[in-house]
Amino acid sequence: MKAIWNGQVIAESSDTVVVEGNHYFPADSIKREYLADSATHTVCGWKGRASYYSLNVDGAANQDAVWYYPEPKAAAAEIKGRVAFWKGVKVEA
Repeated sequence: MKAIWNGQVIAESSDTVVVEGNHYFPADSIKREYLADSATHTVCGWKGRASYYSLNVDGAANQDAVWYYPEPKAAAAEIKGRVAFWKGVKVEA
């Protein structure tokens, strides 16, 4: 699977975990040069507290387009150490 935004591959892996229709990529499959820390956090009742990254690619920014659960609840343990994408990031095989 590949995550693509603004013409660049942000992450690529054959080892994704699908939860609620979202592909969670291993953290080490992401091109960190495109990520910027975000102060945004949200809470999911069964997964826990999510943190976010924003994308910066070739001068374009996509705020909070990447999310992850640093300490997911037990029910979502399979996504620990993984990230997912939204806000126009295309995920394809």
